[in-house]
Amino acid sequence: MISVTKFLLGTSHFGDSLRYRHCTEKNPHGTSPGHGPVVAWNITQTCNLNCIHCYMNSANKKYEGELTHEEALGFIDDLGGFKVPVLLFSGGEPLIREDFFALAQHASKLNIRPTVSTNGTLISRKVAETLKSIGVGYVGISLDGLKDVNDRFRAQAGAFDAALTGIENCVAVGQKVGLRFTINRHNVKQLNDIFDLVEKMNIDRICFYHLVYTGRGSTMVAEDISHEESRQAMDLIIERTLDFHRRGLHKEILTVDNHADGIYIYQKLKEMDPSRADEVYRLMKINGGNRSGIAFANVDSTGNVHPDQFTQNHLIGNIRERPFSEIWTDESHPILRGLKNRKSLLKGRCGECQWVDLCNGNFRARAEAVTGDFWGSDPACYLTDEEIGLSSHCLNGGGAKL
Repeated sequence: MISVTKFLLGTSHFGDSLRYRHCTEKNPHGTSPGHGPVVAWNITQTCNLNCIHCYMNSANKKYEGELTHEEALGFIDDLGGFKVPVLLFSGGEPLIREDFFALAQHASKLNIRPTVSTNGTLISRKVAETLKSIGVGYVGISLDGLKDVNDRFRAQAGAFDAALTGIENCVAVGQKVGLRFTINRHNVKQLNDIFDLVEKMNIDRICFYHLVYTGRGSTMVAEDISHEESRQAMDLIIERTLDFHRRGLHKEILTVDNHADGIYIYQKLKEMDPSRADEVYRLMKINGGNRSGIAFANVDSTGNVHPDQFTQNHLIGNIRERPFSEIWTDESHPILRGLKNRKSLLKGRCGECQWVDLCNGNFRARAEAVTGDFWGSDPACYLTDEEIGLSSHCLNGGGAKL
């Protein structure tokens, strides 16, 4: 996750304290020494929508084998003892689960910041008030474009209007809320419109996600934007972020799932504001790039533990058999062990890239989806060979650093 506002403007928000906290000692199992990772928890696979890019393959039906209420509480207790800073409740649609509010409140009481990833269609005024009252730190509501595009992606007419109502209800009660927007070739031309919507509706935050090819989204490789379109999208995001700042509109703008964005911003700032560029380099060095398997984890609705929510084809363990804290610190699994110290395993462009200490090989799920090799190059890196310092050896077929 790249904080565009932090990089361009130096502003600070809650997540920045986790992403850019300087520590003299690195923690291979969490966000910082003494703390566990941020955990994304798919508390149910059931969903009232049927989005074509869903990584969970969710549908509006009952799924067997999901964690019971008692098992869920025990899981949260373990996260509290492991000092997990943030628990992201996701799905499916998390608000469908009957005990969601009790679970989120339990996390809050254990000093774990509960956040919610939702399609927003079920957030009435009363639900928004309850979210705020139990201490939910942030509600992220997914949109995939304006009305027609969004409803086609969500496979339900009226989903756009219902999500906007959910946003309005959160804003009305003072619950921090943001948009989650996954960029693809069907909606990339609506980026300006989404910025306008954020301003019009007084939304606090927007996260622009890069497409990850997994779940139902695994069929969408051809739906991703080109490298040139990625650069154009970043130029627009940079300009609109600066425009908000110039007009005194305080918004948090982030991009997610592509650490090439940070390098791209850094290179732009070297021309625009060299001193700011130096600070951005320092922040990227502190962050260390992609931290799946290190400072970010996923647990699905049946208790399976994965490196992140897009890598659910790799099972690390199950919390019904061992506590999450034990699973996450056990490096006997080759994928988890590799992720914690991956640089020597990376191949191709990622293995030769001069920015590997700042990017950490970007997103492994995309690499595996396209190349068949978990340690292959991420095809969504839009930086040119020249920008990543690719050697003539690699251009002639060289592989990973050994």
